[in-house]
Amino acid sequence: MADGLVKDSTSRNLPMAFGGGGIIGALGGLIGLGGAEFRLPLLIGLFNFGALEAVILNKAMSLVVVASALPFRAATVPFSAIADNWTIVANLLAGSLLGAWFGAGWATRLKSQTLYKVIASLLVAIAVVLVAGHDATSGQPLLTGATQLVAGVVAGFVIGIVASLLGVAGGELLIPTLVLLFGADIKLAGSLSLAVSLPTMLVGFTRYSRDQSFSVLGRNKMFLLVMAAGSVVGTFIGGLLLGVVPNGLLLPALAVILLISAVKVWRHA
Repeated sequence: MADGLVKDSTSRNLPMAFGGGGIIGALGGLIGLGGAEFRLPLLIGLFNFGALEAVILNKAMSLVVVASALPFRAATVPFSAIADNWTIVANLLAGSLLGAWFGAGWATRLKSQTLYKVIASLLVAIAVVLVAGHDATSGQPLLTGATQLVAGVVAGFVIGIVASLLGVAGGELLIPTLVLLFGADIKLAGSLSLAVSLPTMLVGFTRYSRDQSFSVLGRNKMFLLVMAAGSVVGTFIGGLLLGVVPNGLLLPALAVILLISAVKVWRHA
């Protein structure tokens, strides 16, 4: 029993961790996601981490992907474009930071079996959002003025909760929100979502540090470093591919992967 609880990186496949991190990082760098929706089932099903430990490891890897994806995407979406839209970022952050703190506190109190089912349900919901926003294009914002401001805070709060529960960056929800609610271009939306995701994840990560499961990071340092290295290589490749692979083809494929992942996580419960 002790071996199962204290299983460390020496008993896990490090080359597979690097490869998985690289593939998921490439998807994250290309679309503007943290890639955690795809990483989470791997951490639970392939590498045998517990639900909450997987979420915490997922959060750490998502931070790596988001932090590296922003500069790698800068050749296509410069930092000046993000700065020009700082009001949108601030609007969503007003809700997402609070949601991230609330969601992380909830996750640490849930039983593992319940958390598995919550994770699976959220993965399905994210897939639906991806499909629904698949044909979205930049244009006029859905709302304006004070109504848009309130809607942005509410949307940010919900996204912050989801981000903390799954250990994700929240881009799969942020990008459709930015395109539909604020009328942002799909490529700009990807980078803006990363700008919102980074501080949101940091808040959730800080909240998780109070839980004893946070020690999973210390017990799996080598695994963490290897997957992080693969993730950085992947985000670099994803940044190069930005603008080459059409989102119209990629997003439905990602939605299918999410649904498959949801089934695996639910069965694991």
